[in-house]
Amino acid sequence: MSSFWRMWFTLWCASLGVFGLVLAGGGLEATSGPVRLILSLLHGGGPLNFDQPLRFSLAVLGAVSFGWAVTLYRMIGAAIDLKGAGRPIWNAITAGMISWFVIDSTLSVATGFALNVVPNIALAGMYLIGLMGSGALKQP
Repeated sequence: MSSFWRMWFTLWCASLGVFGLVLAGGGLEATSGPVRLILSLLHGGGPLNFDQPLRFSLAVLGAVSFGWAVTLYRMIGAAIDLKGAGRPIWNAITAGMISWFVIDSTLSVATGFALNVVPNIALAGMYLIGLMGSGALKQP
């Protein structure tokens, strides 16, 4: 895989990690500004109640998202290093992406945050562009 596509996936994983940290920041009032802005934009300006259960949920979701980014970074690195033999790893990542996309997007719409589907499409699209553009699934 070319250095361009390796960097593409590195930046993609970094964007996931930053998003995770932004979400985790919602766990504390002092660091909740960025996630307040995101939720306000996605919810269309309705009132947001940053109570303790929401703060806990944001903190846990942020930690999981950051962990997901680290895991994906390491899995993608291994898949790249394995070249054609890494296809099962790419398949596993893709299955995870599809699972996340369907559940997250469906529940975003169902809970009144339909605009969240837009960044979901962007994130999934960035992954697919990298997957196709890099030739990661081509046989050796």
